[in-house]
Amino acid sequence: MIASLSLRSREKRRGQYGQKNQPTRQDGRLLIMSHPVAECSIESGMGFTRRKHFLWKLRTRTLELGARTAIMGVLNVTPDSFSDGGLYLDTSRAIEHGLRMVEQGATVLDIGGESTRPSSTCSVTAAEELDRVLPVIEGILCIKPETLLSIDTYKAATAAACLQAGAEIVNDVSGLLWDESMAALCARTRCGVVLMHTRGKPHEWHSLPALAPESVLPMVMRELGERRDSALSMGLAAENLVLDPGYGFGKHFEENYSLLAQQDALHALGLPLLAGVSRKSFLRRTLGRRLTNPMREANQDLITASTTAATAAVLAGAHLVRVHDVEATAAAVAIVDELLAADLNHAE
Repeated sequence: MIASLSLRSREKRRGQYGQKNQPTRQDGRLLIMSHPVAECSIESGMGFTRRKHFLWKLRTRTLELGARTAIMGVLNVTPDSFSDGGLYLDTSRAIEHGLRMVEQGATVLDIGGESTRPSSTCSVTAAEELDRVLPVIEGILCIKPETLLSIDTYKAATAAACLQAGAEIVNDVSGLLWDESMAALCARTRCGVVLMHTRGKPHEWHSLPALAPESVLPMVMRELGERRDSALSMGLAAENLVLDPGYGFGKHFEENYSLLAQQDALHALGLPLLAGVSRKSFLRRTLGRRLTNPMREANQDLITASTTAATAAVLAGAHLVRVHDVEATAAAVAIVDELLAADLNHAE
């Protein structure tokens, strides 16, 4: 239960003005002030989603999830990603940025060579993708061999080469749906796998019918459960899997808020959760509608909004957050993790 403050008017009673105020309990609430005119009461304790602890089995390592929020830093080696396309297409700049994110607090680097922004046609070949990402993977591991790397791809050929080069995780935005060879590869290599929910393909998103707010979570819950069950039936182990509700992937603007507000329900699927809300269009839309001062710094507003959304996702039970702005997010989740630990200790 979120802490609540109630103010109740009371009729003045003769002779009460001189009474000494003492904290008392009434109906389970701590009365912190008794006044002849107003009585203020507060329910102690803040309610957050308690994350179950998991050991996420990766290709050669294990990552503990739950005690602290893991940060997945986004490294797009693309010319056209919706947020930072072209910034790190140069291999040297990409390597430098990746290492900087690790220094800032990234637990994992998620490296991608193809944009899945809205309206993209997913037409990049595996060969083009590998030309972009393999030199970055090799360069980072050459300088900092212990770096934990994820490959953001739905193509089995790309994933196979990157795992061979040292990646530990496959982050598949299609949830193993867009390449029939991907499940067998992941089962064989026993790598970590992120199964993401998506509704259609990027070029179809603009034409998808809107969802009623109350229907977003049930759809994601049902279809993510199907992706989990399918993965298990094809030989993947539960200990290798993480689920991602897929913010922005086929969900129209406000539909993402409905999903985020109820994200904690996804814990019923029994696997760790990753939330990718960083720099999403639904945040940009809200900022554009609510903050109309032309003198504001738009990029800083977006960093603040992304960090706030990531904080909300962690309070709603996310074990990992996928972000562009690692430094700001690391500061935010450090506080949130302490708050969650304190809430857990209080409950015990």
